[in-house]
Amino acid sequence: MTSDAVEALTGAGIAATSASSFGPVAIDVPASAWVAAHEVLRDAVGFTFFDFLSASDELKDGFRVVSHLADFWGGAHVDHVLVRTLVPRDNAVLPTLTEVYAGANWHERETHEMFGIAFDGHPNLTTLLLPDEFEGHPLRKEFVLASRVAKPWPGAKEPGESDHAPAGAPSRRRTLPPGVPDPETWGPRPPGSANPDPLAPAEAASTPARPRRGGSPGERRTRRQTPTPSDTAPPASAGEDAGES
Repeated sequence: MTSDAVEALTGAGIAATSASSFGPVAIDVPASAWVAAHEVLRDAVGFTFFDFLSASDELKDGFRVVSHLADFWGGAHVDHVLVRTLVPRDNAVLPTLTEVYAGANWHERETHEMFGIAFDGHPNLTTLLLPDEFEGHPLRKEFVLASRVAKPWPGAKEPGESDHAPAGAPSRRRTLPPGVPDPETWGPRPPGSANPDPLAPAEAASTPARPRRGGSPGERRTRRQTPTPSDTAPPASAGEDAGES
């Protein structure tokens, strides 16, 4: 089904490529063909069920918007596909999918709130989850979790820092709570100082993805247990067994 989807998209003039993922196979399409790709997948391939739409913050690469489609056929058999595209960080705009899948309405509103991605042509791109007076987009990686700055963090107690610890007990250097950047890269600045890079804390905290382990499960090495004397002793002959009996 995935090969049929890629062939249908490329046959329609859309530069689509497939990529393996930890779930359904993903198909990457250009942002300019975002709506057209979904129309082809719905009408020509049969992905008539819209499941969800969301995004991920790829830092300087922009935002990766992803939708999940499904095709129910053959009783309980279901085919899944992820459709992905990248939008630039400084111009995060995509055309809406509400004319193709009505279920995309709320998902685009949520993605707009959480990531600041605009969906051109959406009939009602208004607040869905956050209060009207809320500022910022909480799922952007440069968004600072201010509550962890203003309130004591429960994990701030290191060995020796407890209120009941004896005087002079050794302690470790305090670490910042998760989600709180270093003061040098965030917060009020002296007049005339350069503005910090808002992505610097997120890039410093990001780690490269762990590569997949190669080979099939049967080819992976297994831990060998230390042999016991009974494992290494030669087998008894049939005559010895008869004599013992």
